[in-house]
Formats: sequence, C-alpha cells, structure tokens
Amino acid sequence: MNYARVPGSQVGQLVRAPKTSELIADQLRRQIVRGTVKPGEKLPPETRLMEQFGVSRPTIREAFRILETERLIVVRPGSRGGAQVVAPDLLVASRYFALLLQLRGATIDDVNEARKIAEPVCAALLAHRRTEQDIADLTAVATEIEAAVAAGARDPALWLRLTFRFHELLMQRSGNKTLALQGAVLQGIVASYTELHTTSAVNEADFPDRMRRAVKVYKKMILLIDAGDGEGARRLWRRHLDSAEEYLLKDDLRGKPVVELFS
Repeated sequence: MNYARVPGSQVGQLVRAPKTSELIADQLRRQIVRGTVKPGEKLPPETRLMEQFGVSRPTIREAFRILETERLIVVRPGSRGGAQVVAPDLLVASRYFALLLQLRGATIDDVNEARKIAEPVCAALLAHRRTEQDIADLTAVATEIEAAVAAGARDPALWLRLTFRFHELLMQRSGNKTLALQGAVLQGIVASYTELHTTSAVNEADFPDRMRRAVKVYKKMILLIDAGDGEGARRLWRRHLDSAEEYLLKDDLRGKPVVELFS
C-alpha cells in the first residue's frame, strides 16, 4: 500500500496515497456533479477511458465500482451496456445520513426535532419568494389530497406519497437549496419511520377526521404563502408538525435508533 506525507499533517504522520482507481472515480464524479454527463447518459466506454487515463481495464472497472457504490452510476453488461449515470436517490442519502446519526446515538426524536426547525424556516422563505407556479403546484397537491379524503381513501402508501409531496414542495421552492436538501433528507428518515406503523394508524376510527384537519392546514398554508406572510406560515407549519408528532411518534418507537428504520 502506498503512503505519502501530506502538507498540513502532523510530523511523521503517514497518510495513504489514493489509488489510481480512486483518482479516476474522482474525475468522473466531478463530471457527473457538474452536469457534464447527465442522468440517463453513459460514461465513455471502458476502452476510451483506458486510453484517456493510460490504465488497465481492471482499474477502470474498480473506478466504476466506487461510483456504483455511491449510486451515481449503474453498469449494465453487453454490447449495448456500459456505465449509465443515474439521478441521485434521496433515500440513499437518508440511509447514509441515518448511519452517521446512529454513530452519534441519534434517535427518531432527535431527527424530528431538527425537521421541525428546518421545515418551518423553508415555509417562511417560500412565502417571501413564492411564484404563481409555486402556488399552483401546492394547490394541485392539496386538491388531490382533499379528493382522496372525500373518496374515503385509507391507503397508507397513497397518503404518504401525497403528504410527502406537499412537504417536499415547501422545501424545494424555498429558494435555499441547502435547507431544502437537508429538510428532504430529514423528511425521508421520518417518512421511513412512519411506514413502520401507518397500517395500524389508518385503521383508527379518527383517521378520516385527522386527514380532513390536515387538508385544512395545507389550504391555510397556501393562503399564507400566497399572501407573503412568512411569519404566519412559519408558525402554522410548526404547529402542524407538533401536532403530527403527537400522532405519529408512538411511545414504543420514540427512542428507536434511526438506523433501525432502514434495516
């Protein structure tokens, strides 16, 4: 194994020099992140990369394996195969983030607390930056949820998909990409937790009433955002998340380590 002295390291400290395959993976990763190669497109063939980097086929394939592990590409065999770039999966990020949280002893309570800080801030930002398209998209989701409630839908997967979409829009359209991504990852972890007990939740007698109340909150949120009332939107969404926490965070799962949600 190759080691080198790296500037800034402690005197006498040896640091492993990156392998050639890792350096190639770094270059290919930068192309993907910068959008030079977009999701759905293919990386150059192995033979061309071998010539470009002056390395053997196993080295290129090892670089591909690194990117596959990161879920940035999928390698398909055959004459029409190759390394195809895929769109980053939020669930993959949530899983990895959950592992990091697990190392620090975080629980679902901890994650939900952070979510209750991030999402209301995004709602306030959206109220100040909203466009007509933002209002139209939020209204479309709320209308679809209202129609599902009116039809007596009790499908957990449907409810999770629709409500997740409303939360997602609030964060995506806030205008702050860092907060939006952070909030989306936290929401993904909470959504995975919710799936653990949603089936029993939808059988509760008060489920339809809870869903109708949620729809009222969503419609009121849209009005506040459309009016540019950032503080009102922030307060309403925080109250909504507090209420949802009482309903969703059951006592038997409150202290559950987040990593168990993905097992």
